[in-house]
Amino acid sequence: MFGKVLVANRGEIALRIIRALQELGIVAVAVYSEADRAAQHVRQADEAYPIGPAAPRESYLSVPALLEACRLSGAEALHPGYGFLSENAEFARACGEAGVVFIGPSPEVIATMGEKTAARRLVESLGVPVLPGLYLDEGGGDETLQARAEALGFPLVLKAAFGGGGKGMRWVHRPDELHAAFERARSEARQAFGDGTLYLEKALVRPRHIEIQIVADRQGNVLSLLDRDCSLQRRHQKVVEEAPAAALSREVVETMSACAERIAKAAGYYSLGTLEFLVDEDENFYFLEMNTRLQVEHPVTELVYGIDLVHEQIRIAAGLPLSLRAEQVQARGHAVECRIYAEDPEQNFMPSPGTLQRYRPATGPWLRVDDGVYEGYEIPSEYDPLLAKLVAWGRDRDEALSRMKAALSRYVVLGVANNLEFLQRLLSHPTFVNAQHHTSFIESERASLCAAPLAESDSALPLKDAVALIAAALWRETKGVPAVSASSTSSEPSAWRRTTLVR
Repeated sequence: MFGKVLVANRGEIALRIIRALQELGIVAVAVYSEADRAAQHVRQADEAYPIGPAAPRESYLSVPALLEACRLSGAEALHPGYGFLSENAEFARACGEAGVVFIGPSPEVIATMGEKTAARRLVESLGVPVLPGLYLDEGGGDETLQARAEALGFPLVLKAAFGGGGKGMRWVHRPDELHAAFERARSEARQAFGDGTLYLEKALVRPRHIEIQIVADRQGNVLSLLDRDCSLQRRHQKVVEEAPAAALSREVVETMSACAERIAKAAGYYSLGTLEFLVDEDENFYFLEMNTRLQVEHPVTELVYGIDLVHEQIRIAAGLPLSLRAEQVQARGHAVECRIYAEDPEQNFMPSPGTLQRYRPATGPWLRVDDGVYEGYEIPSEYDPLLAKLVAWGRDRDEALSRMKAALSRYVVLGVANNLEFLQRLLSHPTFVNAQHHTSFIESERASLCAAPLAESDSALPLKDAVALIAAALWRETKGVPAVSASSTSSEPSAWRRTTLVR
C-alpha cells in the first residue's frame, strides 16, 4: 500500500479522498490555487502545496505544477478526483514517466474509453447499441460542420470529446443554432479540460440517463454494481441522482450491466469506471459514454451496497485484488443524492460566489453530507459552485425521498443564492415522485420549479433562525465585532501554514 498520496483536485471531492486516504493510514497531500488557500481540503490534509493562480489552466490543469508538488512532497501516487485532468491520458502517462502512480486506469485505456469515437468503435464491435454520431476536429469549417450535422439530423448534441460532467455540451435543435453552440461548447471544453475537440451525436427526445458502476482490478476481476438514475439535469449537469433506478425493468438493467462488464473486459479496464446509457420511452438502451474516473454521484452506490469505492480504487492502484466478489455484494434499500449549489435557479442557475454567512448542514440518521465549505468561507468565482452533496438512504424509494425532503428543509445556507428550495420543489413534483422524469424534465418545467413559493413549513431557514441571525448581525454592528472570518472557524492550525512552497 502507498505511504503518501497527492490529491490533484479541490472542494468536496478532494476532502472525500483525503478522508479515505487517512482512514487507510496513508499521508494525504493537498494542492491549492491562490483562491483556495483557506479551503477546507487544505485544512484537513496532512500536507499542502500551492500550485499557482486561481485560473484552472495555471493551477489544477497545470501538469508541471502538479508533478512538481508530487516531487516536493514525495508522494508515491496521485488521485485526480473528477473533472480537471482526471480523464486526461497524457497526464496519466506523465505521472507514470515521473514515477508517480496514477490512481485510475492506464493511459491507453483512458485514451480509448475517454475519447468518445474510440469508445464507440469498441462498443459497436461488441454488439452494444449506440446512437449515430461523429467526431469533429478543430480544423473543419462552417460548411463541413453544417453538412455533417444535417447528415445526422436534428436534434443533436455537441459534447467535449475529452471530458464529461456536462462541460462543453450543447443541444442543437435547429440548423441556425449550430455555429453559436459549437463555439460555446468548444470554448467551455478548452477551459474545463484543456482540449476543445468536440463530438456530435444524434439526440434522443425525453430519454432517461442510466449508469452502471463497475469496479475492476488488475487481476481481471470485474464487479458490476448495477444502476443509478441521473436523469434530473440542468444545463446538462446532474442535480439529483438515485440508486437503483425506479420504474425501470430489472431485465433491462441486468442486460446493461452485462454489457458494461463485457465492455470493461474487452478494454482491459481496471479501477473504477462508469458506463452511461440513454434509455428511451420503450426501454431501448444506447451506450452514451464511459467515464474513466470516480463519479460525483458515487455516494448513492456506496450507501446501497455498503462499499467504500474510493478505498477500492486506491487498493486497485496499489496492485491489490478486489476485496469483494459478486456473490458477497447485495444491494439494500434506496439512496438519493441532491447536489447543493451556490447558484440562482431563477437566473438560469447562474453561479453565486460570495461569503457563506451561515452554513448549517442537515444531520441525522440515514443522512450523509459530502461538502468542502464552512461558515465564513469565501466561495470563489473561478470554479464549479457545488457546495455539498446531501445523500439520504431508506428501505425503499418513498422512505429515502421522505428523509431527503425533511433534510433539505433543515439545511441552512445564507449569504449566497442557492438551490435548496428548488430541490424541494423538484423532489415533490408528481412527475418525479411517479418516476416519469427524463433528462429534459427540469428545462421543460423550469418556470414552475424555479418560481413557485414555498410554504413557511418548507422553508430552508426556519423563522426563529432568521430572527436569531438578524439579531446576531445587529449585535455585531452595534458592538463593533467583526463578522465570522475563515480564520476564526476552527482552533486547528491551517495546513497551508506548514506548507512547502512550490518553486
